[in-house]
Amino acid sequence: MSMQIIELVIDEDSEYVGVEAVSVVEQPAIEVDFIALKNQEVKLKVDNERKLLLGPALIPNKQIFRKDDDYGEYYIFFSKDTVVKASQLFLKSYRQSSATFEHEHSIEGMTVVESWIVENKEKDKTSLYGIDVPLGTWMISMKVENEDVWSEVKEGKIKGFSIEGHFADKLQMSKELTPDERTLNAIKEIVKNG
Repeated sequence: MSMQIIELVIDEDSEYVGVEAVSVVEQPAIEVDFIALKNQEVKLKVDNERKLLLGPALIPNKQIFRKDDDYGEYYIFFSKDTVVKASQLFLKSYRQSSATFEHEHSIEGMTVVESWIVENKEKDKTSLYGIDVPLGTWMISMKVENEDVWSEVKEGKIKGFSIEGHFADKLQMSKELTPDERTLNAIKEIVKNG
């Protein structure tokens, strides 16, 4: 039996919607590390005093493993359209300085200073740094003014970004299922996947 794959979308009718914060983490769910931009680690036209992190916040159609009591083991993904909407809502909601450490607690001194969607791999800033991500990826650059966080980056304990937010399950949005309908769908999935 194959695992369920669930598309997450932005429910614009909901009071809580989109990305609330960017978390710096050791193991990003999207499995892509950021690049630390400091000194000569990356050839960027910045002075030695700047402390920046550059990496993907969301990659479209990337299957991300999840496990919980409601669904068991499953994968989630975000379409290109949802990635664009999430990136725009994040900025429109003034959440650039909303950051957490390992999704556990809020941290000060972290600000998203650049945000863009990769539209052309050859001409995009990502190509300057040798970052190979799919078209439609939401990239961010984050200024680090928190010395504790920067120390963790230098020690290799922080390797990427992970978003925090409120998204809707596309299946649930299209139709609220009764327990009997969920069971029927599960049986259909088993029969279909043999």
